[in-house]
Amino acid sequence: MRVIRAVPSFDASPMTEPNERNAIVPIKIEDEVRSSYMDYAMSIIIGRALPDVRDGLKPVHRRILFTMYEQANTHSRPYKKSARIVGDVMGKYHPHGDSAIYDALVRMAQPFSMRVPLADGQGNFGSVDGDPAAAMRYTEVRMTQVAGELLSDIEKDTVDFGPNYDGQQKEPRVLPARIPNLLINGSEGIAVGMATRIPPHNLREVVSAAIHLIANPHASLDDLLKIVPGPDFPTGGFMYRLDGIRSAYETGRGIVKLRARTEIESDDRTGKSAIIVTELPFQVNKARLLERIAQMVREKAIEGITDLRDESDRRGMRMVIELRRDMNPQVVLNHLFKRTALETSFGINMLAIVAGQPRVLSLKEILEHFLDFRRDVVTRRTLFELRKAQDRLHILEALKKAVDMIDEVIRTIRASSDGEEARGALMALLEIDRAQAQAILDMRLQRLTGLEINKLLDEMGEVLAFIRRCEEILGSEAELLGVIRTELEEIRDAYGSPRLTEILPISGDISVEDLIDDDDEVVTISHTGYIKRTLLSEYRTQRRGGKGLKGMETKDEDFVEDVFVTNTHAALLIFTTLGKVYTLKVHELPPGGRAAKGKPIVNLLPVETGEKVAAVLPFERFEEGVFVVTATRGGTIKKTPLTAYKN
Repeated sequence: MRVIRAVPSFDASPMTEPNERNAIVPIKIEDEVRSSYMDYAMSIIIGRALPDVRDGLKPVHRRILFTMYEQANTHSRPYKKSARIVGDVMGKYHPHGDSAIYDALVRMAQPFSMRVPLADGQGNFGSVDGDPAAAMRYTEVRMTQVAGELLSDIEKDTVDFGPNYDGQQKEPRVLPARIPNLLINGSEGIAVGMATRIPPHNLREVVSAAIHLIANPHASLDDLLKIVPGPDFPTGGFMYRLDGIRSAYETGRGIVKLRARTEIESDDRTGKSAIIVTELPFQVNKARLLERIAQMVREKAIEGITDLRDESDRRGMRMVIELRRDMNPQVVLNHLFKRTALETSFGINMLAIVAGQPRVLSLKEILEHFLDFRRDVVTRRTLFELRKAQDRLHILEALKKAVDMIDEVIRTIRASSDGEEARGALMALLEIDRAQAQAILDMRLQRLTGLEINKLLDEMGEVLAFIRRCEEILGSEAELLGVIRTELEEIRDAYGSPRLTEILPISGDISVEDLIDDDDEVVTISHTGYIKRTLLSEYRTQRRGGKGLKGMETKDEDFVEDVFVTNTHAALLIFTTLGKVYTLKVHELPPGGRAAKGKPIVNLLPVETGEKVAAVLPFERFEEGVFVVTATRGGTIKKTPLTAYKN
């Protein structure tokens, strides 16, 4: 199938025939669709969904901050209506819906979404319960002090500007960013055929890693992991799976586990326990979590919970999960970790725009790209300041000449009929250019006092020293890196804060035993191979004159052969008459009351016909230095380490 595209000619001559003005080009429809779709995909990838590795911002966030900068809506100025910011962003730079812009602005002001918020909001900006923010006509906002560091020196030709969507305004292609914002606040976005999910990090750790990389460009991943042990989420909590962290920092992709911060409180008066949740995993909705737990209690998927309360207030989060008196709180908590969002997985995919192309980056690569960008910014800033200083020195030199020849200058000016003639006469007298002559004409008579002349000479010395410093920075890589390092240290000292998310060096996997109470059990085995377990609490203490309790129901020809006390988490080594050994967990045995007969052990093990149980040995763990002694009817005996039966 083909599409006919009419390509208009640029020759607008009226003598040209219509079929000559428009060239008819046949194109295959699959080529047209492929080309159009790729154009669309790249506009989404570059222009909307993915952050830039240099300033860590998507276009909408960059445009919001630049608009606030233009409006002088800084941390030291009064708040402004959010609607005013959104309107300017949409009208000048971001031709999309106002709701998309306001949603981005709201997220920048949420302390539970951003590790270091970039907007300071006044009003309702949503909550961790998923409550939406108030309408933008009700809320007010301004930049935070840290956001100001993203725009620092933007007026000094540090970054490139380009036309906005209608060509009537200029907007920055990237912000000069003094902080590695991509790692500090992270980013999430879904583009076409790709997505990014970069977790937030601790500012102090990330900046320290960048400083370390300046001094040690060949630092290994292990060196950086000592400084940045892992992400740092604004909601705190715990994180584990160190192999996932290492994989993410090495390859750009990995999975970590997040767990809520909990503690168990006991009431001595009632004897009840309660699970208290004070911090949740990142992006977990508290209200939905409580609804999910309540639903599981109603469906009896979790036993032992008697009450759920949300006692959160301005002082912090506090969820209370009350338990029955007879429940083991740790077992209930393990069930909650296993089945609810108290424990979640966070998939890391560190995808960002590098030189106009999407790339998956390691931790070191992100830091290296940021430092390369800072080299460029500091170099451009130094060149700008050098030009300004040289222009100022140029004027100061003319003023000094004028002061040295002040009598001739005054006579020349008085003899001139107008400003233009005076300017030309001064240029000839002092051998200076037009700008210098104009500066002399603009000079006030106050500058001729002795004090002002000394100030002029002092300023010349300061400007000369500043020019020499700029030339040192531009002429030496070490000096340039020294400036970058000093600025990073200032950022770290000014905005650094302690880590919120605690990293646990554990696997964190919840086993079956973690979901079962560790109760004392009586295991009973009959001669014909029936086995059961019974809670020790079912056997009461016998008093004087007591006749005992029945411990097991058996057939007429059967009798109890073995009884021992163990616990639910223990294991059994079961030896058979064929010399084989099997392992069973005590909690895998069939439960039964005192009068129950139990179940045939052959139903629990893959035994052969005629194979019978010869001995059962309970143990809690495979320990070194513990042995099993085996003897046969024929008189053969041996001693085997217990660990030999581990597999």
